[in-house]
Amino acid sequence: MVKKILIHLFVLALLTGPLSFNRAFSQQKHQLTMTLEQVLESAAQQSPNALVAKHNFLANYWQFRSYKAQFLPSLNLNASLGQYDRSLRALQNSQTGEINYITNNNLSNSLSLSVNQNIPLTGGKISLVTNLYRLDQFSPFESVTYNSKPISLQYQQPLKAYNTLKWEKITEPKNFERAKRAYLESMEEINIQATNLFFSVLSAQMSKEMAVKKYASTELSLKIAQERFEIGAISKNELLQLRLGLYNAQLEISDSELSYDMSMLRLRSFLGFNESVEISLVMPDKVPDIQLNFNQVYSNALENSSNTINNELSLLSAQQAVAQAKSVNGLQASLFAQFGLTQKGSDLSTAYKNPMDQEMIGLTLSLPILDWGLGKGKIKVASSREEVVRTQIEQSISQYRQDMLIKVLEFNKLNIKCTTSAQADSIARLRYEIASERFKNGTLSVLELNSAQSDMDNSASRYISEVSRFWQNYYTLRKLSLYDYINNREISVSFEEMAD
Repeated sequence: MVKKILIHLFVLALLTGPLSFNRAFSQQKHQLTMTLEQVLESAAQQSPNALVAKHNFLANYWQFRSYKAQFLPSLNLNASLGQYDRSLRALQNSQTGEINYITNNNLSNSLSLSVNQNIPLTGGKISLVTNLYRLDQFSPFESVTYNSKPISLQYQQPLKAYNTLKWEKITEPKNFERAKRAYLESMEEINIQATNLFFSVLSAQMSKEMAVKKYASTELSLKIAQERFEIGAISKNELLQLRLGLYNAQLEISDSELSYDMSMLRLRSFLGFNESVEISLVMPDKVPDIQLNFNQVYSNALENSSNTINNELSLLSAQQAVAQAKSVNGLQASLFAQFGLTQKGSDLSTAYKNPMDQEMIGLTLSLPILDWGLGKGKIKVASSREEVVRTQIEQSISQYRQDMLIKVLEFNKLNIKCTTSAQADSIARLRYEIASERFKNGTLSVLELNSAQSDMDNSASRYISEVSRFWQNYYTLRKLSLYDYINNREISVSFEEMAD
């Protein structure tokens, strides 16, 4: 009989096994016990925010690579193939002035190869070019003509113009440096967010544990109080107060469980985990005993943070606007020069035979005679905006220094607060244990027991809150100065490896 049952169960497992196995596997929970350091490491490695920060930097990295390519020689091939033209063209007689329309029927092809080099210092461009043209004429008579330019050297130079490359040579390296610092600051911002979520879960986790303990303790106290009420040792009011406390404790369990589940969901989502991962957090033993020097923190911030480069780029942008306004005001001039060889022929070989030299040079000028002060007004506007930017930067630096000083002063107080809160938490727990024993012995009222329990809950919450503020302020100062004060080193990563 047993054998038949086992066989039946085996067949049933074969029929439903894969689905049941997959369902059980999908519902399997993975338990992780994580400290604050492990949460921060996990956030830096796999969180969606870290991935976004990385790709934002990579976009700036390739933009900088593209900027640097402007200063390298470029090889370009241009072709115009199969340009067929069959149309009527107007032709004027040079003697009589009569205009007649003649039939044009031709096919043109051209090919050119050039090496171009930008000159950042002057804003000009030098080119080495070779060209070949072919023209097939079909009417009024058939002919083939080749025109070659085996080699020509061209130079274009604006004599009074806004030099974009010159300014980019100043601003683009700063933009790239800002991108690197912005990436490091983004990673520190991830540390701040991860720390906030870590302690949010930890606080909810502790609230849930305390609510469960409170319910069990209140339930036990209610049983003791019921026995005392029956012998007249306590009043009915005190008994009802404990019964109300039991209901409130049950509601607290429900609220704390919901708060914990929501906090855990936010942490898992931030770290990139799915619902199958269950995380248990470990409260940090103690905070490091460090005191920060404001001058050192402020010096690190000026040297490492993106705030300094942002101010520099804002001022450079205003100065660029002034230079651009001046460049378009007044006389405009541009120089073009070309030196090379050229030849024509009815076939390809004669088109390259005995080439003759070719020279072209020219200067174009443009001068507004009357613009009613338009150019001068644009210069004044740009100059005024530059002064506004200078003033705003000075004010922002002063405010930045003041904010930094406040953060350092606040941080230096948190170490003492954490130590004091830990001591207060220990005393409150001991006081509640004593109060609980005294209540069991009948030497303490319900009101005094509730007071001891409330003090214990508040002390525990206060301790977690102070430790959380310590680490959040610490990582905020790390973000502002890009400096690790615990390990006494600057924060950096290998950007080249990241790009590879």
